[in-house]
Amino acid sequence: MKKSLLDIIFASDKRKNVLLLLQDGVKEMDDILVSLKTNRQSLLPQMRMLEEHYLVSHTLDRYELTTIGKLVVDEMAHLLGIIQPFENDIDYWGSRNLDFIPSHLFGKIYKLRNCEIINPDLTELFSIHKSLNPGYSLSRSVYTVTTILYPNFEPIIKELLESGLTLHYIFSREVFDKIKAEYQAVFADLIKNESFNMYVYNKNMDLLYFTFDDTHSLTCMLKNNGEFDHRFMLCRGHDPVDWNRELYEYYLKDSVPVREI
Repeated sequence: MKKSLLDIIFASDKRKNVLLLLQDGVKEMDDILVSLKTNRQSLLPQMRMLEEHYLVSHTLDRYELTTIGKLVVDEMAHLLGIIQPFENDIDYWGSRNLDFIPSHLFGKIYKLRNCEIINPDLTELFSIHKSLNPGYSLSRSVYTVTTILYPNFEPIIKELLESGLTLHYIFSREVFDKIKAEYQAVFADLIKNESFNMYVYNKNMDLLYFTFDDTHSLTCMLKNNGEFDHRFMLCRGHDPVDWNRELYEYYLKDSVPVREI
């Protein structure tokens, strides 16, 4: 009796990795052995199982995916891509409120696969923006969506503006009300600067903040019970920046520009 395809695909790392390797096209057995760092004697039984289940075919010593194999591996690769960010720190992801992420971006969450969870010292908690500093010299703009206003926000914003960056802020309604009540003069002056763009989002936002420039992103999520801890996710590279840019656009479409306070 044949095993289920799920067992064939996922019960062996060798078989799974062979299928993913063949997704790129036909491979010689010697190339497969080198890529998987194994030997022929060890791999051949796994190759036979893949052939017996019509996932792989071979001619002489060249192996390729069958039509069924291509269909299965395309979906398998997508699933593994979705899983990978969570496997990096499942305790962090599992304890976060992810309701702030729109459904279409869950399908692209593989773009966050190389992110790391940072646990900063309390003394650094209000200087998190410095984690992005290596990228500032290469960046033109910084985008932020936030439900909080750090105590030292004014020198941070001025520092960024003085460095020649264009800033785009989307504030929650609660933060905007705080700004009008306590910091009206500060922000009235800021919005006169053409490099400072301010918006208010009138719907609920189930997160603390996220921010990104051209090369980095930072995200600080709420816990499932609504509490805050100071751990945040730091990402580098084009994929997470693209993902965060789409998330920013999602919030921007329901935000109102602030021209005066």
